[in-house]
Amino acid sequence: MAEYTPKNILITGAAGFIASHVANRLIRNYPDYKIVVLDKLDYCSNLKNLLPARSSPNFKFVKGDIASADLVNFLLITESIDTIMHFAAQTHVDNSFGNSFEFTKNNIYGTHVLLEACKVTGQIRRFIHVSTDEVYGETDEDAVVGNHEASQLLPTNPYSATKAGAEMLVMAYGRSYGLPVITTRGNNVYGPNQFPEKLIPKFILLAMQGKVLPIHGDGSNVRSYLYCEDVAEAFEVILHKGEVGHVYNIGTKKERRVIDVATDVCKLFSMDPETSIKFVENRPFNDQRYFLDDEKLKNLGWSERTRWEEGLKKTMDWYINNPDWWGDVSGALLPHPRMLMMPGGIERHFDGAEKCNDGSSPYSSASQNQTKMVVPVSKSSGSPRKPPLKFLIYGRTGWLGGLLGKICEKQGIAYEYGKGRLEDRSLLLADIQSVKPTHVFNAAGVTGRPNVDWCETHKTETIRANVAGTLTLADVCREHGLLMMNFATGCIFEYDANHPEGSGIGFKEEDTPNFTGSFYSKTKAMVEELLKEYDNVCTLRVRMPISSDLNNPRNFITKISRYNKVVNIPNSMTILDELLPISVEMAKRNLRGIWNFTNPGVVSHNEILEMYKEYIDPGFKWANFTLEEQAKVIVAPRSNNEMDASKLKKEFPELLSIKESLIKYVFEPNKKTSAA
Repeated sequence: MAEYTPKNILITGAAGFIASHVANRLIRNYPDYKIVVLDKLDYCSNLKNLLPARSSPNFKFVKGDIASADLVNFLLITESIDTIMHFAAQTHVDNSFGNSFEFTKNNIYGTHVLLEACKVTGQIRRFIHVSTDEVYGETDEDAVVGNHEASQLLPTNPYSATKAGAEMLVMAYGRSYGLPVITTRGNNVYGPNQFPEKLIPKFILLAMQGKVLPIHGDGSNVRSYLYCEDVAEAFEVILHKGEVGHVYNIGTKKERRVIDVATDVCKLFSMDPETSIKFVENRPFNDQRYFLDDEKLKNLGWSERTRWEEGLKKTMDWYINNPDWWGDVSGALLPHPRMLMMPGGIERHFDGAEKCNDGSSPYSSASQNQTKMVVPVSKSSGSPRKPPLKFLIYGRTGWLGGLLGKICEKQGIAYEYGKGRLEDRSLLLADIQSVKPTHVFNAAGVTGRPNVDWCETHKTETIRANVAGTLTLADVCREHGLLMMNFATGCIFEYDANHPEGSGIGFKEEDTPNFTGSFYSKTKAMVEELLKEYDNVCTLRVRMPISSDLNNPRNFITKISRYNKVVNIPNSMTILDELLPISVEMAKRNLRGIWNFTNPGVVSHNEILEMYKEYIDPGFKWANFTLEEQAKVIVAPRSNNEMDASKLKKEFPELLSIKESLIKYVFEPNKKTSAA
C-alpha cells in the first residue's frame, strides 16, 4: 500500500498534552506540511506546549471550539485542509462523574460537527479519530491476550462512553458517506507538558513538594504507560501508513500497578514509599485493567522505544525544571479533583518571554478577529478620534505584507489582514464587509520557493494565485468602490535593441512586456495587461527587492551573498525601506495606473557585493559566471533590465537613486549595528 502524504493538516486540541507532541513532531519533521491547530484553550491546554513550533512558517494556531460549525467549515475551506487529526476531547475520568454532559458536548457533539464539515466540504483525504483503550472496558485479570481492534466496546464510565459514541459516529460517516476515517485507541501516555490531574505528573508534583501520594483504592489497578514521544511517533506512522477504515491500538504489553508507579516515583525522589503513599477512597468505578494487543501497529513499523525508567526520569526532570508551567494547580493535586472545565485557563501564562520579536503573540483567536492588529489610541486630549484610513492587506505571511503591517502600526493607520484566499470571491466579500476598509493592498501571490523555478512545475497553482486571484480581488474592490494597491513585478522586461544594457534607457510604464523566459513572469505580464481594464487599481512594479534585514532569505542581497557564483549585470531594484512607505502615501493620494516601483538608476551584482564587502564583511569573496553558465544551473531564464523611474521620481522628488538608497537604508544601518 502506498504511503499517504498530506498537505494541510488540522489538528484539534493540540495545545493539550498528546496532540502538542504530535503537532511539534510533524512541524519539525515535515516542513512541507502546513499544520493548523484548533484549540479552545480549556483548563488542561497550554499555549506554551506549542512553543517549539511557534516560529515555524508551516504552523498556525487558531483559538476556537470544535463545536462551532461555522468556524470549522471556515477553516477547512480557507486553509485547504485535506487531513484532520482529531484529539480534542474532555479526558479526565474523575471529572466525567461530576459533569458528564460536558463530556457529551465536547466528545460526541464536537466530533459530529467535524464529521459533518468533512462531508459538506468533500475535500478530506484522511480523518484520524483519536479514541482510548477505555472503550473496551475492563480486561480480565487473567487475560494473556489483549483487546484487539475488533474486540467488543464495553465502556464503564461516562468518559469512555462518550468516546465510544464518538467512534460510532466516525464509523458511520465512513460507511455512509465514504469519509476516509482511521481510529486509534491508546494506552495511558505520560511525559513533559501533561496537566497534573493525571497520575504520573500529579505524583511527581506532590513528591516535589514533599507531600504524600494519594492512591485510589488499594493500588492494585493495572495500567500500561507509553512515553509521549513514542506515541507521537505512532501517530506519525499511522498518518502515513494507516489504512482507511481501520482501527489501530497504540499500546504496550508492559503493565504496571498504580502502587508500583507510586513506588518508582518515591525512589526517584529518595522518599520512603511506606510513609509517602496514602490510600484514599476509590472512585465510583475504577476499571481493574486495560490491556491491548498492539501487533497491528507494529506491523506498520512502529515499536516502543523509551524504557519506563528512562521515560519517568525524563518526565521528572522536566517538571523539576518547569515547576510553574501550569500555574496554580493545587486543585488538581487533590485526591479527588473536580476541575472547572472552562476555556481560557492557561492562555494567560503565555507571557512576554514567549512573544514574537515585535511583541505580538504568534497565535490567532477565532473568538476575535484573528489577524486584527491593535492601533494605539491617540494621546491627544478628548475622546479618541477614529482613524480616517483603514487598510485591508492580503499577504499576511509574506515578506511585503508583514512589512506593510509594521508601517501601518508606525504611522497609526488601522489595518487588518485578509483571511480569504484571493481566488475565493465569497471570502473576499466577507473580508470587505467585515473590515470596511478605505483601501486594499494586495501583497499576496506566488513567487515560488526557493525561487521562480518552482512555478515551472506548478503552473496551475501559479495561475490560480497570480492571475485568477488578483483579478478576483480587483473586481471585488471595484464593486465596492475601493482602490487596490497591487504589488506586481518589473521582471517582465529584458534588455533589447531599444533598451540596451548600459544605455540608461529604461522601460517605461506604457511599454509592452518583452520577457517570457519564466512562467512566473508570463502570469504577471498577463494579469497586468488585464488589470488595465480596472480603473481602481494602482500597479506597482517591484524588482529584485532589498531591505535592511540582511538575514531575510527573500532579500536580493542575502541571496547573492550566499551563492557560489553570480552573474554581473546592472539592474533596476527596489529598496523596500524607502519605497514601501511611499506605497502607503500613494494610497493616501489615491494614485492609480501602472508605476515602475524602483529606485532610479541601476546597480550590478558586483557593485552590491563590493558594498557588502566594504560595509559588512571585509573578507567576503565571490566569483562571477556568464549567463550561459548560469543557464545550466537554473530551470527558467531570469529577467535583467532597467526600469525608467522618472514618473515615480516626479511624484516623489525626494526619492533616492538606487546606490544612494542602498547606502542610506541598507549598508549604513547594518554597519553601525555590526560596529555596536
